[in-house]
Amino acid sequence: MDSRSHTPVTAALRLCLHALLTGLLALVAVRAVGEGAPHAGAVVALTLVTAGVYGAGALAGTPGPAGTGVRAGTGARTAAGARVASVRQRASVRPGTRSAALWLAALSALWLALLVLSPDALWVAFPLYFLQLHLLPTRWGVPAVVVTAAAAITSFVVHRQEIAPGAFIGPLLGAAVAIATVLGYDALFRESERRRELIVELVATRAELAEAERTAGTLAERERLAREIHDTLAQGLSSIQLLLRAAERTLPEDAPAAAHVRAAREAAQANLAEARSFVRALTPPDLEHGSLAAALERLCARTTGPDLTVRFAVSGTPVELPTPYEVALLRTAQSALANTVRHAGAGRAEITLSFMGTAVALDVVDDGRGFDPSGAPVAERGDGGFGLPAMRSRAATLGGTLSVESAPGQGTALAVTLPVAAPAEERAA
Repeated sequence: MDSRSHTPVTAALRLCLHALLTGLLALVAVRAVGEGAPHAGAVVALTLVTAGVYGAGALAGTPGPAGTGVRAGTGARTAAGARVASVRQRASVRPGTRSAALWLAALSALWLALLVLSPDALWVAFPLYFLQLHLLPTRWGVPAVVVTAAAAITSFVVHRQEIAPGAFIGPLLGAAVAIATVLGYDALFRESERRRELIVELVATRAELAEAERTAGTLAERERLAREIHDTLAQGLSSIQLLLRAAERTLPEDAPAAAHVRAAREAAQANLAEARSFVRALTPPDLEHGSLAAALERLCARTTGPDLTVRFAVSGTPVELPTPYEVALLRTAQSALANTVRHAGAGRAEITLSFMGTAVALDVVDDGRGFDPSGAPVAERGDGGFGLPAMRSRAATLGGTLSVESAPGQGTALAVTLPVAAPAEERAA
C-alpha cells in the first residue's frame, strides 16, 4: 500500500501499520501453537500466507488510497505529482484501483478463513479497517469496515459461545476510530492541497504584478525621455536651424562664410530629424502605429460594450502634433473614459478632437450620473487612473487648460485645450 505523500509522518504511520498487522498475525500463530488449538498447523500456515500476500503487495507498490492514484515511489512530493493526483482524484476510473481491490479482497478472504479457525484473528480487523478506508472509495470503504466489524463480532460470539459487551464495543470502537482518523486525514490533505494551490496562484500573481510594474516603469521612462528630448534637444536644434537660416539670408552669395553657414544649417537640420525620429520611437504603443486620431478611435472601439456606446469625431483640419501633446491627449482620454466606465454609469459617451489653428482641444462628454465639480478635489482612486488633478497638471505642463462641467444627474463634460505653435517655416517668414 501507499500513502498520499512521502513525508516523515506518513512514512512512520505506514511503518506502524506494517508492524501492527505483522505483530497481530504473529500473535495469532503463537497463541494457536501455545494453547494447542485443534487447527494450529492450519492457523500458522494461513498467517504465513496472509503475511506473504500483504508483504508482496506492500513491496510491489500496491496503488495508494482511492482518490489519489499515486503509486509508491512516484514523485508525489513535487507539485507536478500533486497535480497528477488531483486530476486522478476527479477521474471516474482511477488507474490501479482494480489491482488494489483485488489485493484487498485476497487479504480479506485469508482473514475470514483465519477467523473461522482462530478467535484471536478478530484483532487483525483493526489494521484491515485502515486498508479498506485507504484503498477503497469512501462509499465502499465505510460499508466494508462495517462488514468487517460485524464479522469480527460474529466470530467472537461463535467461538466463545457467549455474548459480552466487550465483544461489541471493541470492534465497533476500533472501526469508529479508523473511520474518524482516515476521514480526518483526508480533510487535512484536501486543505493542504487548497493551500498549495493558493500559494502557487499567489506566486504567479506576484510575478505578473512585478512584470506589470516593470512594463509600466519602462513606458513611463520612455515618455519622460521623449518629452525631455523634444523640449530640449529638438527645440534647441530647431532654434539653431532658424538662426542659421536667418544668417544665411543676410550674407552675400559670394561671402566666404556662406558655405560654412549652409553646412552648419544642414547639419542642424539633419540632427533635428534624428532627434524627432528618436522621439517618435519612444512614443506610447497606442501611438506607434498611427496618428492620435486613430489611437483615440481604437480606444473608443475597445471601450464600447453592451452598456456603453462610445463615439469618436474629428473637427477641423488635422495637423501633426508634438509627441508630448499626443501623449497628454491620449492619456487624458483614457483616464476620462476609465472614470466614465467605473463611476459614471453612463450609456453614451463622445470624444471629439478639434483642431483650431492655434490650439487643439479634446472633449469627453457622457450622459452619466455626474458630480459636483465645486466640491472637494477628486483624489487618486488607486485604480490606475490619473484623476482630475493629474489631468490638469499634465495640461498645465504643456501650457494648456482643463475644464470640467458637471452636475448631479446631468452627465459630465471634460475639455482640455493645448496651444499649438505655428510651423517653423511660417514663423521664419
